[in-house]
Amino acid sequence: MTTKVQPKNEEGINVEEITDTGSNELKCFNWAFKLDKLGVEVRGIERISPEERDAYARKSKYSRVKQFVDVIGLWVASCGGLTSMSSFFLPALVYNLNYRDSMISGLISMHLGCVVPAFCSIMGPKSGCRQIVSAKFLFGTWGIKAIAVLVIISGVGWSVINCVLGGQLLASMSDVPLVAGIIIISLLSLFVAVFGIRIVLIFQNVLAIPLVITFILFYILVCKKIDYVGKTDLALSALDVSSITNRGNWLSFFTIGYSVTSTWGSCASDYYIHFPESTPAWQLFCLTYLSIAIPTTFVAVVSIICGNIAYSYKPWTNAYDLNGVGGLLNEACRPWGNFGKFLVVLFFLSLVCNNIMNTYSCGLEFQLLHSWFMHIPRWIWAALTTAIYLVISLAGREHLSTIISNFLPMLGYWISMYITLLIEETLIFRWPKSMRRLHYKEFGSDTEMLDDDIYLYNWEEWNNSSSITFGIAAVSSFLVGIAGAVVGMNQVYWSGPLARRIGEYGGDIGFWLCIAFTGVVYPFFRFIELKYLGK
Repeated sequence: MTTKVQPKNEEGINVEEITDTGSNELKCFNWAFKLDKLGVEVRGIERISPEERDAYARKSKYSRVKQFVDVIGLWVASCGGLTSMSSFFLPALVYNLNYRDSMISGLISMHLGCVVPAFCSIMGPKSGCRQIVSAKFLFGTWGIKAIAVLVIISGVGWSVINCVLGGQLLASMSDVPLVAGIIIISLLSLFVAVFGIRIVLIFQNVLAIPLVITFILFYILVCKKIDYVGKTDLALSALDVSSITNRGNWLSFFTIGYSVTSTWGSCASDYYIHFPESTPAWQLFCLTYLSIAIPTTFVAVVSIICGNIAYSYKPWTNAYDLNGVGGLLNEACRPWGNFGKFLVVLFFLSLVCNNIMNTYSCGLEFQLLHSWFMHIPRWIWAALTTAIYLVISLAGREHLSTIISNFLPMLGYWISMYITLLIEETLIFRWPKSMRRLHYKEFGSDTEMLDDDIYLYNWEEWNNSSSITFGIAAVSSFLVGIAGAVVGMNQVYWSGPLARRIGEYGGDIGFWLCIAFTGVVYPFFRFIELKYLGK
């Protein structure tokens, strides 16, 4: 007999629907769900129904204003910290870009990337599903497993960057070994992430304002040496780099800047699943775009300035060569003595804020790999995620700049293909009623839902493989997009034939070609899939 276990949170709202099939293997995890009484969120990728979301909204402390404020604090703490900064130290130090080119490339690419999570966030209140769960309507039951693996790799990769940065910070500030710093940030991130979305929101909001103040103070420290920016521009101009080579470097850094913000698209709607279904899409888009773009711009500008100064100011150059970005930050804060060390500690906490979100969301993606995995509580997967990135961080702790410059573009490639598919599916095959009727197997006999513009997707079928798409069109288009990445990417391990033509060191145009290749073929593939398979 099938029974349902429905744990309730402190508000008395059902937050879990786990089906007990009677299997002894599943029963061994029943003890884990008792942890909900301690505040540990046990809910995984299961959909939150509109009724549950309305129940949250009806309670005063879950009003829309408070939900918006919570999300703003979440993004400010996660994006307005050292994780976002880490990539923007590189244009002068690694790509030999002057101040003007660094600013133009970094800020334009970063703002372009913000469009991706802003669009993805709209899916949360409409679906009640986590971000990559929604992607089942593109990739199908089997194709989504590959996407889940990519999201896990993405979250683990960012966590590695955070852990190594945190280790560098503590090592440069005190006698704490680099290994110990990596372990500390990993355990702190796991401790908060296992408690789930409520505790994550509280933690992030508490730290948001102190972090903003910290980076304002860091502006004061950095701008005291602003004269060195001009000296760096003179030194870079003396390198006699050809204009085409400079353009190639500009494009390569553009891909990194774009990846810093666009990769939030893989988990954006995870933090909106308690919003009422009636929440206007334009409010969600603007809220997410501004909440990511403003803090990221704030820290990106000071990072670019700091990196340019470090190119020609010897003490900062030596600190960067010895202890990487962590050493550079510690050296910049040194003039303020113990208070400067306190600022470094807050930099460290900003890494924890970002790492928490990676750990939390990765724990959900594991549940998409196999139906049985859904019965294993999310916090167990979060612990496994932590163990994975801890091991990788310890192994790659001496190569942070290499990890950033080679890893982040890879994230930009796949997220570009995903957002292209999502936008085309929504605007071409869901928005027009004539095209939506091709999804008759998904919507079944509910003709009213087919004709109602509120229901572009039948979210109730999120876990019904017989109703949602096979994913043939999306997977095929994704593979075509990979071909675009191969010919346009410019990395140490591979430089595509088109990328090699852009200057002496090549230029990365992989994510542009991913978008183009995927976007051109998907409408044809999808129309054929709908026409002849009906889903």
